[in-house]
Amino acid sequence: MVAVLAGGTGGAKLARGMLDVVGGEELAVIANTADDVEVYGAHVSPDPDLIAYALADVLDERGYGIAGDTWAVMDALAAAGRDTWFRLGDRDLALCLLRTELLRDRARLTEAHARVVAGLGLRARVLPMADEPVRTHVHANGRRRPFQEFMIVDGATGPVEGVELRGVEAARPTPEVLEALTTAEAIVVGPSNPVISIGPILAVSGMRDAVAAARAPVVAVSPFVGGRAVKGPTEAFCAQAGIALSAQGIADAYGDVIDGLVADEPVAGTPALELDTLMDSPAARERVARATLEFARSLAPR
Repeated sequence: MVAVLAGGTGGAKLARGMLDVVGGEELAVIANTADDVEVYGAHVSPDPDLIAYALADVLDERGYGIAGDTWAVMDALAAAGRDTWFRLGDRDLALCLLRTELLRDRARLTEAHARVVAGLGLRARVLPMADEPVRTHVHANGRRRPFQEFMIVDGATGPVEGVELRGVEAARPTPEVLEALTTAEAIVVGPSNPVISIGPILAVSGMRDAVAAARAPVVAVSPFVGGRAVKGPTEAFCAQAGIALSAQGIADAYGDVIDGLVADEPVAGTPALELDTLMDSPAARERVARATLEFARSLAPR
């Protein structure tokens, strides 16, 4: 069993590589839900969904949504004068509505998202980090904005001045998450944004302790390739959080929970595997996943 902490496309690529290496029944992905948003009457979970879509090989090349989706609903809303700043394809919206219906029937978020995953024909588990709502708000340009509005409406412009995780104090790891961490042979922190993707997962009350207490070795994969983020606003958020744009910066940020680091550059003070971590093809993501898992297995159990 392998547990992967992930959010965003980098973590999704590594999770997809792990699927090739260990198979769906042995894979659990613990996903960031602090990006979730309620729009068009639907509960949208961007990170759990894009991870599930990546595992099902239907993720659009944009890094979100479903490849080949149609846009009839968005076109109709726009024609009726509705602001469609958050665009969802028809199939994407249908799965979000399925989750929403279950939530309204008092299902837990974990249970509701499991139906989305099952609807994609997956055996791997994609587990929300918590059932309780946590929402990221970004302070930039002199105002605080919900994360999706900052990213889409504002175009992620302006230096990031602060990040707030609303509701995180009341959130707890789910029984499914704790079981995945307890039974895992290896725990992998994906190459996701350490502030807004992995940060919210580890900020859930008790999560950091649960990861640190796991018997399995914990290995992180650096999100930086050649000293730069592959995609997204990782660099701006790391600058605000004081995280150096390097493997060493990632090792220091996760120092209290990881036993090793996979990166494309040397790192001091932490057992490390130096490896080309660019996952720009199916073969590359499998190569990185396999090497990461072998590295984790080489580390002494806790």
